[in-house]
Amino acid sequence: MKKPLVALSIIFALVAGTITAQKMTKGGEIPVAVKNAFKKEYPQVKKVKFDDENGTYEAEFKLNGKDMSVTYTANGTKMETETSMSVNELPKSVTSYVAAKKYGKIKEAARIVKADGSIVYEAEVKSGDLLFNENGTFQKLNVEKD
Repeated sequence: MKKPLVALSIIFALVAGTITAQKMTKGGEIPVAVKNAFKKEYPQVKKVKFDDENGTYEAEFKLNGKDMSVTYTANGTKMETETSMSVNELPKSVTSYVAAKKYGKIKEAARIVKADGSIVYEAEVKSGDLLFNENGTFQKLNVEKD
C-alpha cells in the first residue's frame, strides 16, 4: 500500500512543479505568443523569469554576462529591450547632468532599445530613474512607487 502512495506523491509533486513553473510571479499565465517570441529571438537562453507588468510581459534573463529584460505585448510584439551596463559606459553628458543636478551616485545604468530602434539611457539614482535620449539629453525622471 505504501508504494502506490509514494509513487502518487512523486507524480503529484512533479505535476505541481511543472504547473508552478509555468505560472508567472504575479499569478497569471504567460501567453503562448510571448513565450514563442522570446524563444525565437533568444533560443540560447535557458533560464528566464516572466512577469506580468499590467498587461505587458517582461522576460528577465542573463546573456553574455549582462542582465537583460525584454518587454512584450500579449500577442508577442516586442516593445523594448533593456541591457544593463556599467556607469562608465553611459554617455559623458548623462554622468555630467547627474553630477550637475546633484542627484547623487548612479546605482545602476541601462541601455534601452525601443521597438522603433530609438535608444534611451537609464541612470538609477536614489530618487528614481533618470531617462536620457540617445544623444544623452535629459528626458524625464521616473519616480519609483512602492
